[in-house]
Amino acid sequence: MKELSVVGGGVIGLSVAWRAAARGHRVTVYDPEPGRGASWLAGGMLAPVTEAWPGEEDVLTLGEASLRRWPDFARDLAEEGADPGLSPHGTLVVALDGADAGNLEMLATYLTELGREVERLTGREARRVEPCLAATVRSGLLVPGDLAVDNRRLLLALKHACDKHEVAFRDETVTDLERLEGDVVLAAGAWTGRLHPALADAVRPLKGEILRLRPRRGCLPPPVRTVRAMVEGRPIYLVPREDGQLVLGATQYEAGFDETVTVRGVRELLEGAERVFPGITEYELVETAAGLRAASVDTMPFIGELGEGVFAATGHHRNGLLMAPLTADAAVAWLDGGPLPEEVTAATPSRRSEERV
Repeated sequence: MKELSVVGGGVIGLSVAWRAAARGHRVTVYDPEPGRGASWLAGGMLAPVTEAWPGEEDVLTLGEASLRRWPDFARDLAEEGADPGLSPHGTLVVALDGADAGNLEMLATYLTELGREVERLTGREARRVEPCLAATVRSGLLVPGDLAVDNRRLLLALKHACDKHEVAFRDETVTDLERLEGDVVLAAGAWTGRLHPALADAVRPLKGEILRLRPRRGCLPPPVRTVRAMVEGRPIYLVPREDGQLVLGATQYEAGFDETVTVRGVRELLEGAERVFPGITEYELVETAAGLRAASVDTMPFIGELGEGVFAATGHHRNGLLMAPLTADAAVAWLDGGPLPEEVTAATPSRRSEERV
């Protein structure tokens, strides 16, 4: 049995802490607000295929490897006593104009060449799949393998599982790793770059705003599955929740550590969503929020040892929830002295030194 200090209590930190404690290790999580931060504001998409783009094949491989772990990960959490709310309904990507339709066709061709399962749809076929869609939707791409999870139910389930396995929580912001006990996993999201010199210029905050909406009486129901779109070059996603709410996101821009919600961001999200799903204008707006993704310099996370006794689990960009199972498995394998999963090889932090050379 080893002593492990986990810096950061988001989805990555809590997943590592739970899996390590379940194997009998003594685990302490350091975070002023465990279960909050960017993970609390995530859309919950587990969508490596619809996030894919040419030139990011390693990210796709890593995301798919973690997605394959998700059913067992969710089942194990449910057996701990709290269901994380995994949705099996897949993802629908739609295009509204000629340029977006061209980009969608490019994505479909790329994924087909890689052997991924996708189904091209006309606008009419897309509306049969999701009747709430606008009449102006020109085409669609149905990806049955991409899933979604209720991020808040997931975080509460992880916290419950950690408590069950006697993980200790310290309401502290760590600034000095030297005072921590045992081995250390760095999972502090956008703030991780401040904790280790190897990550100082490699992880940065990337701001994203999200809205939560609820249908009022007489409104059209939300879509059954996740709906994604590009509206005038800006990404939009609508992710339904079992309680009837709809998560709408997400803006993405460089703003340092600013977490304020801007009028521009809210306007862009609502205008884009209305073009995809006109009925959304009658919904109740119940929450606006902004969070900071931990973006890496090359969209790949950093998963691996930084030095003796310190392990990086950060820089997951838009894919923190998706990659939590694989990242936790890698961290626990390192803690146990075993080989890391082969799929995380490309995410090694040592690639930064190799790039500089």
